[in-house]
Amino acid sequence: MMSHLLIRGGVPLRGDLTVQGAKNSVLPILAATILARGQVVLRACPALRDVDASVRILQSLGCSARWEGADLLVDTAGMDRCEISDTLMREMRSSAIFLGAILARCGRADISAPGGCELGPRPIDLHLAGLRELGARIRERGGFLHCTAERLTGREIVLSLPSVGATENLMLAACGAEGITVISNAAREPEIEDLQNFLNACGGEVSGAGTSTVTVRGGKALHGCEYRCMPDRIVAATYLCAAASAGGDIYLRGVRESQLATVTAALRQGGCEIRGDGEGISCTCRWPMKAIRPVRTAPYPGFPTDAQAVLMAALLKSRGATVFEETIFENRYRHVDELVRMGADIRVSGRTAVVSGVEALSGADVHCTDLRGGAALCVAALAAEGESRIFEIGHIDRGYASIEGDLTVLGAQIIRVKQE
Repeated sequence: MMSHLLIRGGVPLRGDLTVQGAKNSVLPILAATILARGQVVLRACPALRDVDASVRILQSLGCSARWEGADLLVDTAGMDRCEISDTLMREMRSSAIFLGAILARCGRADISAPGGCELGPRPIDLHLAGLRELGARIRERGGFLHCTAERLTGREIVLSLPSVGATENLMLAACGAEGITVISNAAREPEIEDLQNFLNACGGEVSGAGTSTVTVRGGKALHGCEYRCMPDRIVAATYLCAAASAGGDIYLRGVRESQLATVTAALRQGGCEIRGDGEGISCTCRWPMKAIRPVRTAPYPGFPTDAQAVLMAALLKSRGATVFEETIFENRYRHVDELVRMGADIRVSGRTAVVSGVEALSGADVHCTDLRGGAALCVAALAAEGESRIFEIGHIDRGYASIEGDLTVLGAQIIRVKQE
């Protein structure tokens, strides 16, 4: 059954909201459960399409995974397979994160090239190079990876780029390696620190996450635990940008402003009043927004590429022009043509986009092109005159447990319309 979102714009947002658990934390943590012998209880796990895909991967490996209310219970004691089908791998790019965990537990792993949003080349060469340094033998043939490792041995691995996925994959593999692994030039995202905290809650010995050097003492017998993932900072950024777009006064519970410093700094430049109080973030925005200094995406702690589209949408009616430079992915402006259908003035040249503020946006029928681009369409629709219909929202459901439910709590006029 297909669905679309119907949004009536022009309504300021007001209210309090507890932000869902982080997609980019829970997915590597679900892969990490493979290393834990015993039941893992993930508290308040977000019910996302990508989480469902991860659950199906675990079940295909012989693991048990089931929901109890908002909690996800995983038990990998019965795992008896080490292959992931091409169909399951194609459902999401982050499925590659299972490689290191399966290899560490089974001594071999067979997977196909992963799928996900079409944002341009995102090779897993760094993952594979690091695993080879730990002792894995990897053959690539016909789009499949055949990996074996009689024994993984810890060593220092220097990443040529601070890749989030490679850092996480190597952390998981290193937990099953003998000795100490040091990952240098590691990615520093908060979600990597969350993965470290989960592994340590299971009995692992990992340190340094959140810095450029992560150390893993391998060979520890990991056990089950209860764990609650960090709040999703990109979902929080989306709703802050929604308030900037529609105007209003909102409070997001559970979010740490330190993890969103570049986003909140940009919104303050645009005229929003934002305060962090240790329990969450308050955001008051009144029209019109002002153009801001150039925004250049970069690995954490730089401006997150996942927040580029929603910030762009928040500035469509700003006074002046703002320049965006996308340095992470090649195809991260696929949402622009849909925003232009709503009356936006955006010019794209290569990796640069210039947003010139317009007096008004008009509701329109638009189509999601990817996860964050879909969220950006919702942000823009909140400021548009009239109604907008947003189609192909399966992209949005990959990262937002209920974007319509959350925005309704904040006072937006938005509903999900189911189509036969």
